[in-house]
Amino acid sequence: MTNAEDLQKAAQDHLWMHFTRHGSYADAEVPMIVRGEGAYIYDIHGKRYLDGLAGLFVVQVGHGRSELAEAAAKQAQELAFFPLWSYAHPKAVELAARLAEAAPGDLNRVFFTTGGGEAVESAWKLAKNYFKLTGKPLKHKVISRQIAYHGTPHGALSITGIPPFKQVFEPLVPGSVRVPNTNYYRSEEISGFAGLTPEQYGLWAADRVAAAIEMEGPDTVAAVFVEPVQNAGGCFPPPPGYFQRLREICDRYDVLLVSDEVICAYGRLGTMFGGQKFDYVPDIITSAKGLTSGYSPLGAMICTDRLFEPFAHGTEMFAHGFTFGGHPVSAAVALANLDLFEREDLLGHVTRNEPIFRSTLERLYDLPIVGDVRGSGYFWGIELVKDKNTKETFSAEESERLLRGFLSKALFDAGLYCRADDRGDPVIQLAPPLIAGPQEFDEIESILRSVLTEAWRRL
Repeated sequence: MTNAEDLQKAAQDHLWMHFTRHGSYADAEVPMIVRGEGAYIYDIHGKRYLDGLAGLFVVQVGHGRSELAEAAAKQAQELAFFPLWSYAHPKAVELAARLAEAAPGDLNRVFFTTGGGEAVESAWKLAKNYFKLTGKPLKHKVISRQIAYHGTPHGALSITGIPPFKQVFEPLVPGSVRVPNTNYYRSEEISGFAGLTPEQYGLWAADRVAAAIEMEGPDTVAAVFVEPVQNAGGCFPPPPGYFQRLREICDRYDVLLVSDEVICAYGRLGTMFGGQKFDYVPDIITSAKGLTSGYSPLGAMICTDRLFEPFAHGTEMFAHGFTFGGHPVSAAVALANLDLFEREDLLGHVTRNEPIFRSTLERLYDLPIVGDVRGSGYFWGIELVKDKNTKETFSAEESERLLRGFLSKALFDAGLYCRADDRGDPVIQLAPPLIAGPQEFDEIESILRSVLTEAWRRL
């Protein structure tokens, strides 16, 4: 099916897209991307767009890398599939060893999945299973942050802190508790205290975790799930000292610290793992996305030796797994992807360019609609406001009109693929491929400036 008109009809008639309002395309064409090259993608009509979201925080090494396609083809010819259920295959073993070597502390055990939601699901199941085996069977609850997104499976969705995503699927898995996030821009309304420094707000937010553990009962709480930089809500970085206090709290109450790095691992912040950017060592890392740069599906839960110990002897078994977890082709692609990271020094590239990316985006502060620019590495959010002085945000109706009624389509039409989102306050999120540099940053800023200026005029 190569004809654009036939493809469009088939998309309208048969394809069920994810997180999509299909009513939006009742009288409009479904955008169709057919090719990628470097930091750019091309639609079915040949129009070029800057991929300002790396697909979905995924395509770290850029589009069109023949090395990764060749690695997949070679492995598929040699061993296309075999499960990791009581058997192993070389690529999964090699990749597990490589990730263990790169991970901080003694996170030496790697459990493969096919995506991030499955990795989060696996981490909660492991936490409950581990404490049952070590004499603390009541420990099953998890604590996560408000507005945080952790995935769509029932367990991961229960940990997610975005009410509209959950309501139609309730009842969900019980035992999930919410605490404040690290949005310093909104710290006064979140905490109720004016004039807090970033350090003071970070300690206040971390201490809310301790309060939640005490409220639920320390003997019932198994884990705390947090992203190094929280995605939903628009890229909330941690205030200084936040993760150090959180690590102390988790150790005090024997609660596992789970670093959900589905977005933040594999170079997105300029480090291999997100916790390394902010100098903390978790008990579990959940990851996916950039592990293969999206060239094949793969996720990984990486955990400490301590958590594997109850399963290392005798007849105990972690009764959990996925048919395609650690798929040979995906593992081969991941190894080739990590080779590219080293050969092209992508971590160093992101670290060197982070200040340039930040300063380029901060030029937008002269626009009346831009309230805050925040993030880390190649992961940034721009919060939009009605009034810069009061930080007044938009009503639900205004946000709908601004984001879905204008910004999303206008940015895409102008040649920039990114995310205009209102899970929380209205934001634009940017996470280009890690190969991007100052030229792409300037292009992003130019398009944003033009479209946001028009958005303000319309408001």
